[in-house]
Amino acid sequence: MGLFDFVKEAGDTFFGKDDEEEAVAKERVEVSQERIEAVRAERIAKRIQDSGIEVSGLNVSVAGDKATLTGTVATQEDSEKATLCAGNQFGVASVDCQLEVDSPEPEAVFYTVQSGDSLSKIAKEHYGDAMKYPVIFEANKPMLTDPDKIYPGQVLRIPAQ
Repeated sequence: MGLFDFVKEAGDTFFGKDDEEEAVAKERVEVSQERIEAVRAERIAKRIQDSGIEVSGLNVSVAGDKATLTGTVATQEDSEKATLCAGNQFGVASVDCQLEVDSPEPEAVFYTVQSGDSLSKIAKEHYGDAMKYPVIFEANKPMLTDPDKIYPGQVLRIPAQ
């Protein structure tokens, strides 16, 4: 698919209160950048797997603020959702999606949520009909769990209509 940009300071965090990064900071122990990147790669892979997206031979690598995905997926939708799972993480600025797609189809548009946006506003902009917001909501499951819970900087998949 290629390289996709995301908002580095937006998105889900990799580490919660009791996770390794905070514990390391409290103990003032130095951890190599390679270790941090390896943990981030593991977390992205787990997020993709937990979302139900099936990726055969999934490999995630992280270098700085860039994540790279390799493996094979059945559909273009799966490829795009895996990209979004990786990119909508705090600290990830770009995703190099090198996933092979078994059944290629037209790519969806990626849209970065702006302050004041709603799914209906985005649907009106892309489809000309605000009532088509469920199409966008469904296209972004399981990353979205509620149509009212989007945030500025989040990247959404807007499928062709």
